[in-house]
Amino acid sequence: MTQPIASVQVPATLKLTGSVSTDTARLGTRDNLDQAGEKFEAIFTKMMLSSMRKAKLADSLFESQALDQFRDMQDQKLAENMAAHTPMGIGKAMTEFLAKAGSVDATPVADRDKAGIDRGSTP
Repeated sequence: MTQPIASVQVPATLKLTGSVSTDTARLGTRDNLDQAGEKFEAIFTKMMLSSMRKAKLADSLFESQALDQFRDMQDQKLAENMAAHTPMGIGKAMTEFLAKAGSVDATPVADRDKAGIDRGSTP
């Protein structure tokens, strides 16, 4: 027979404590903001590439769903590489705007750890 759900033993490692960590100091770092800017740039570039692909000038002889899927994957990687190596600047503009608007710690997390700076305090 099967056991009722209420009587199933849950291992201690899987039990949830019911509390959420309130340590958000690591979220407001310049490194995280720069990474978010790069990802935003990649998403924006991917959307631009997709729009360019939809605006076909002529029909291809070799159209298929597999080819479309491959092109989407290729465009995604191309957008990520473009954002990392030859950015257009929209990610940097967003990063600078958010850095001015909010209180972002300019010291990278790795440097803060080396200096022994507490994550909860500002330098």
